[in-house]
Amino acid sequence: MFTTMLEGTRDDWGQIAKAHMEHQVSAAPQQIMESLRRLETIEVGFGANQLQHSLMTATLARRDGASDEEIVAALCHDIGKLMSIPNHGPIAAEILKPYVSEDLYHAVKWHQDFQGKYYYEYLGKPADMRERFRQEPWFATAEKLVDRWDAPAFDPAYDSDSLESFEPEVTRVFSRPVRAY
Repeated sequence: MFTTMLEGTRDDWGQIAKAHMEHQVSAAPQQIMESLRRLETIEVGFGANQLQHSLMTATLARRDGASDEEIVAALCHDIGKLMSIPNHGPIAAEILKPYVSEDLYHAVKWHQDFQGKYYYEYLGKPADMRERFRQEPWFATAEKLVDRWDAPAFDPAYDSDSLESFEPEVTRVFSRPVRAY
């Protein structure tokens, strides 16, 4: 094994890639579940904390017949708030990128501008920011994520499914990358 990347061989990198994949399959789902639990402490002015909101969003997706990828994207769409509220969509999208379709990746990345339809005008921003993406192939996916699952998910009294109930979907999605990262 090398001590500097300058000395790495094909065999070294093959071994490293194998170890990375084994770690990813075993650790990623648990790390996502732990991160989602941490969202409970983030309230940021809403009636529901960010864990409740994420559970509501994912529950709405599940009850709407969404795929595992869609449910996990709905569950994780705000996970980036653990690092940065203003940049949370792109952070969440990058976490999801190897595991979800290109459409879901973009839907999560830009979901805040799609939400802007409901509140940007109150903050002095154009409420039609989503329209710049109208011709993108993922536009309908982003509308579905935001309008059917995300925007309605702020009622703390909503009967959401538990975080633990989403563990099978999280494990399935985060155990098998659908594209190289």
